[in-house]
Amino acid sequence: MKHNYHIRPAQDTDLPALPDIERRAAALFQDFGLADTFATVLTPSESYQEGLEARRLWVAEDSEGHLLGFALAGVVAGSAHLDELDVLPEYGRRGIGSALVETVCQWARELGFPAITLTTLSQIPWNAPFYERLGFRILQPDETAAALRDLLQSEIERGLPGQNRVAMRREL
Repeated sequence: MKHNYHIRPAQDTDLPALPDIERRAAALFQDFGLADTFATVLTPSESYQEGLEARRLWVAEDSEGHLLGFALAGVVAGSAHLDELDVLPEYGRRGIGSALVETVCQWARELGFPAITLTTLSQIPWNAPFYERLGFRILQPDETAAALRDLLQSEIERGLPGQNRVAMRREL
């Protein structure tokens, strides 16, 4: 089955759709009792704007121009960092998330970053296990940079679950 989508840099006109994509993707956490949490602890709108201006925000779009997902990157502790990745649930398991991650990794390589990091939950199949299949590994506390530990803590303070929350890294 061919999936018609492409990844492109985000545009101003895409920004209003991103919170809805993030909110709808949160429904996937229903079986883990986290859907309400992820539907309310959303990426701040200024982060989208900053990502757009810094050219580190990408969207997946179908052939009719509908947005299917997005990825937002940043920099933490001298490494590229995947801040957010969301795909509409009805378009899951079609390679869109993987393609967005690879787009972010390519951006990081082009800028000369040695690695890319992210934070996620270790026990949910489309979180840490998904990223492990893409070459990421869970960092042990003693190899996690202070800035990345601070980010994990700030995410927990914003309301994201702290249990099973991990930092991951992929060498580039």
